[in-house]
Amino acid sequence: KHLTNLTIAAGVFIFTKLYADAISFNSIELSGVNLVGHLLVITFVIQWMAYIPAFLLKTEKFYDLTGSITYITVMLISIYLASLFNVLSIPKIIIAGAIIIWALRLGSFLFMRIHKAGEDKRFADIKVNPPRLLMTWTLQGLWVCICSASALVALTSSMVLDISTIFIAGLALFIIGFLLEVIADNQKTKFNSLPENKDKFINVGLWSRSRHPNYFGEFLVWAGISIMSVEYMSGLSYAALISPVFSYLLINYVSGVRMLENKARKKWGHLDSYKEYLAKTPKFMPKLF
Repeated sequence: KHLTNLTIAAGVFIFTKLYADAISFNSIELSGVNLVGHLLVITFVIQWMAYIPAFLLKTEKFYDLTGSITYITVMLISIYLASLFNVLSIPKIIIAGAIIIWALRLGSFLFMRIHKAGEDKRFADIKVNPPRLLMTWTLQGLWVCICSASALVALTSSMVLDISTIFIAGLALFIIGFLLEVIADNQKTKFNSLPENKDKFINVGLWSRSRHPNYFGEFLVWAGISIMSVEYMSGLSYAALISPVFSYLLINYVSGVRMLENKARKKWGHLDSYKEYLAKTPKFMPKLF
């Protein structure tokens, strides 16, 4: 099992490196290497450095926070390098700024939540298994690279473009997704903080429209980023558009929705009120009426 986890970690890095090379079709180069490749290495190095104290302390408390710090670091470095190569523009600043704002909000929210809860139960078995923990940290590097792929293509591109109608449409989608995620998270936090709601499921506010409105918001965030970035793409760099698809698949079938749905069914599946909620409320995309 240990060898399997280490093999997966190595495979994830190699796959991401090949993917980065593919989408760097129009990337400027630094020391003969495309900037996407440099940013990929930085992303994984941050994860592996954070793995060391996580392994020594057997803790997962700064896992999500590190993911957000990685997004912010990569975006800031991208902006700096674009400026250095004289290819910085307002659209690129907005793309990077959008991701930085999203990462700051989500990272701080998840960091405070786990410290309040005391632990993330998903890591109960993982944090005491060093190779599996290393694989988990490496997978976070994959998450950062794939989700931000469209943005990386735009930020490392030699093209300097003005704000267009397509860009504005993507920005609008990002804003809608960001607001959905923030409002849904705040509604759930407030709901769970009330003593009378102890051991109850949330079915008010946005949660009456979707069983996972926060995750739908996150999907829209990356769809918006991809649309803002699409005009910088050509050739193989269009493969970066897998970003929102990857986000959707990850949220619905790996973590997030799948895990929470299973947990909720075990806890409330016997209740008629929960059965009615399941029947009337979409799992992902919110109902409008």
